[in-house]
Amino acid sequence: MIQASRTKACSVGMRVLTDDQIWEIRQAAFEVIEKSGFKCLHPGARKMLAEAGAIVKDERVKIPRYIVEGCLNTVPKGWTIYDRNGCRAMEVEGRKSHYSTSTASPNTKDALTGEYHETRVRDIAIGARVADALPNIDFVMPMGSVQDVDGTVADLHEFESVVTNTTKPMVFIGYTPTGCEYVFEMAAVVAGGPDRLRERPFLMLYPEAISPFVFPREVVDRIFIAADRFMPQVPGATAQPGATAPMTLAGTVVQITAESLIHITLAQLRKPGCPVSMSGNVGILDMATALMAFGAPEGSLGLAAQAQVAQSFGLPTWGLAGATDAKRLDAQAGIESTFAIFSQALAGLNLIHDVGYMASGMACSCEQLVMGNEIIGMTKRFVDGITVDTDTLARDVMDAVGPGGNYLAQRHTVDHLRRELWHARLLDRQPIAAWQAAGGPTMEDRVREEVRNIVDSHQPEPMDGKVLDELARLKRDGEKEILARREKD
Repeated sequence: MIQASRTKACSVGMRVLTDDQIWEIRQAAFEVIEKSGFKCLHPGARKMLAEAGAIVKDERVKIPRYIVEGCLNTVPKGWTIYDRNGCRAMEVEGRKSHYSTSTASPNTKDALTGEYHETRVRDIAIGARVADALPNIDFVMPMGSVQDVDGTVADLHEFESVVTNTTKPMVFIGYTPTGCEYVFEMAAVVAGGPDRLRERPFLMLYPEAISPFVFPREVVDRIFIAADRFMPQVPGATAQPGATAPMTLAGTVVQITAESLIHITLAQLRKPGCPVSMSGNVGILDMATALMAFGAPEGSLGLAAQAQVAQSFGLPTWGLAGATDAKRLDAQAGIESTFAIFSQALAGLNLIHDVGYMASGMACSCEQLVMGNEIIGMTKRFVDGITVDTDTLARDVMDAVGPGGNYLAQRHTVDHLRRELWHARLLDRQPIAAWQAAGGPTMEDRVREEVRNIVDSHQPEPMDGKVLDELARLKRDGEKEILARREKD
């Protein structure tokens, strides 16, 4: 028998903009691109845009709306990301949220000692291994920017360290166009060839233009390198209200939307059909310290608004959550990371990165990442909502138990226990006496113990020796070529 409307499983979400507000932001973004334009420092891109019908004067480019809308017709409305082994891992579409580590910080809060020091290649490997063990971390970015190798070749070392320590999908920042090419070549070796990598991509590129509206030559080169290979890319310009974007959040969202539309247009004119998200970062500048305030609520509010605009185009989005301005794992770290993870999940952002940032983004921390994994678990359970159907309404079991009974021995309880209730790993739910007997551990104590257990015992799935050798060879070749070009320039 068909029972229409008898089953309802509804996820929990929120909206911060009305449809009319979204329409106004879209209109403003198109007008900015057409009337004000952007600075393009890539001669080949300017030529391509001019041939498509854009107005080009020196380095300033203004793109008519019809060109942008044509590119929106060819960009995919989402994509699937696989893991290192070619297994389906993430569907980047709709309101499906996936979470990742922090990245690109010069410092690391040491996973074992808790001390701050400059980020090393070893720290990237440890961060990837910890992320590999955490069930709620869906994809991985290099946890820091390594300082113990030359910065122009750091992406080669970071990619190798991550890909050999986790099977999870990756997002990487290419430091040079040549470095990007080598990383994609290394990824093809891991995937089993360039065609296999295109069919089942396990990594995404993160090119960052400069707000407001500057697209450097190297950034455009990276956009083209990913587009030529049909590899997913995530625009990541950082708009700071009052500094590199209008002070108002509405104006900031217009700017992010316009900058990502320009990015999409560049990629689609180069290779129609290549996957690109509609994304950017909202960075709240603390005017008192001149530092980014990663725990500021306005950051999540702006990203939630921008996500609604991107969703109106049917395009994937990019979030930033699980970060804190605190320097240790204290109440501030918990408050700031929880607020951002929860609010951005409710907004339905797709790729939410930077779980693990501490000290205003100046350090990556495995402790913060492990605590973030716990917060994400709670958040996922809440957003999943409540399923209402004949079984979950439980009429029959209530009738069987009757007044004054209990449900502990009921099969219905056993069947639904694990699905209905989220099980904490790190939160303390012990009686006072048991907690005291254990030495009164704090959340920071429990997190540190969990990090140490993972570092000491977790073994990522090993890679074939021939693949490892080829990765090492490509890293050496890439270093030689990049450093030789730098010396020549």
